[in-house]
Amino acid sequence: MKTNEPYFVNENSIVRKIWGSSDTLLFIFGGASAEFALNKAVDWLYFTGKLPNDPLGRLFSTMEYARVIIFSDQKTAITAIHRIGKIHEDVESAQGKSIPDWAYRDVLYMLIYYSIASFELLNRKMSRVEKVEVFDVFMQVGKLMDLKSLPENYDLWLVDRDLHLHENLAESNFSQDLYRQYRKYLGMFRYTILLEGQKLLVPQKVRLLLRMTNVSFLKPELKIYKLCRKTRIGIFFKTVLLPEAYKARILALDIYEK
Repeated sequence: MKTNEPYFVNENSIVRKIWGSSDTLLFIFGGASAEFALNKAVDWLYFTGKLPNDPLGRLFSTMEYARVIIFSDQKTAITAIHRIGKIHEDVESAQGKSIPDWAYRDVLYMLIYYSIASFELLNRKMSRVEKVEVFDVFMQVGKLMDLKSLPENYDLWLVDRDLHLHENLAESNFSQDLYRQYRKYLGMFRYTILLEGQKLLVPQKVRLLLRMTNVSFLKPELKIYKLCRKTRIGIFFKTVLLPEAYKARILALDIYEK
C-alpha cells in the first residue's frame, strides 16, 4: 500500500526481494531454526513457555516482525521495533535480570546470514553491494533497538559473526528438546525435509555441533524445484511441505515478490 511516509526499506532493495518470497523465507526459517536451537541464551524463551509449547510459531513470529519492518513505512517500522523491545523488557522484568546484549545481536546476525545464504541457494550469488545492503538494513534495526557493540561495517560483521558462532553456540538439553518439538509439530516427513534443508545452509560450526553431514539429498531435488517453482507443480510441492497452521500466512508473502 502506498503511503506518504517513506518506507523503512527502499522499494527497490534486494532485502525486499529476499523477504518478499515465501521460498526464501522458508529457507531462512529452516536455517535459523538450527542455529537458534544451539544458542546459549535459548533458555530465555523457555522461561516464558512459549518456545517449547509452539516452537514453530515462536520462530515464525520473529520472522513476521522482520517482514513487517521491511515492508512498512518508517513510522510503522519504528513502532514495530519498539514493540519488540517492550516485549523483551517485560520478559526481563519477570525473570529479574537482563537478556544479554550478545543474544540480541545473535538473532540479528542470523537474519543477515540466512537472508544472504537462502537467496544465494535459491537464486544466484549476491554482489558485495547487495550483501552490504542486507547488513545495513538489519543494523538499522539493531540501532533502533539500542543494541550495543554493533559492527560498524560489513567486514567487521563477518569477523564478529564468526566470533559469535564460536562463543555463543553449544548443544544442550534445550537444543535436544527443541528438535524433539520440531519433530512433533512437523511430523516425520516435514521434519526430515527440515534437516536436509538445514544441511544446505548452516555454517560449519553449526553443522559440527548438530553432527550433520555435508551431504543433503535435497541438493539435486532443489535444482529441479528451482526450474518449476513458479509453475503449478512447484506451488503444489511447496503447499505439501508447508505445515497447515502456517501455510496461508507463508504463501501470502508472495504478494510482495517482484
